[in-house]
Amino acid sequence: MRLAVTLAAVIVGTALLGVATGFIWAAVAPRALVVVVSRGSADVVDPETNAFIVAEAWFTLLTVVGGIISGLLGYALAVRRHGAPAMAAVLVGALAAALIGKWIGQQSGAAAFNHALAVGHSGALLHAPLALGGLGVLAFWPLAAGLLAGGIEAVVMLRERRAAQVAGRRRGTGQSGPAGSQSFGPWPVQGAERPPG
Repeated sequence: MRLAVTLAAVIVGTALLGVATGFIWAAVAPRALVVVVSRGSADVVDPETNAFIVAEAWFTLLTVVGGIISGLLGYALAVRRHGAPAMAAVLVGALAAALIGKWIGQQSGAAAFNHALAVGHSGALLHAPLALGGLGVLAFWPLAAGLLAGGIEAVVMLRERRAAQVAGRRRGTGQSGPAGSQSFGPWPVQGAERPPG
């Protein structure tokens, strides 16, 4: 039961980060300026505009930052204690967050744009809604979260393994000194005579 609650908290918490990401993306990303040419149709005013590329770059940056945050928190709050199931929850939450952020960002201003386009006042200037050129950018959030949480877990496991090896060597030699150090008793010298008792 406790594990299920922890996993649900990881997924829901990460999804909430996705909500924040969507609103931030909608606030900071540039939008291309379009002109209405007829009802339901519009053309980009400047075909050379880089607004679409910059908007996608903003989304990528925000999802990488979200992945770093969710990876760190996911490791600290769940992966460290619960291992693989918690890591799966981190990845599921990360993908959900990316999808939520995309949806919120693309819906921002879309209703007003579609209404203005439907009215079709020729020559009216509008800002196009945000859109992603492909779905590949959605992978950045789970990728960043997985690499960070998994990387931390790998480093911790390596340290624990080395510590266990060092402790095993110490037990094997019966010494409590640094790893690899050995102490030896006096060596017998041939021809040496025993001192008189």
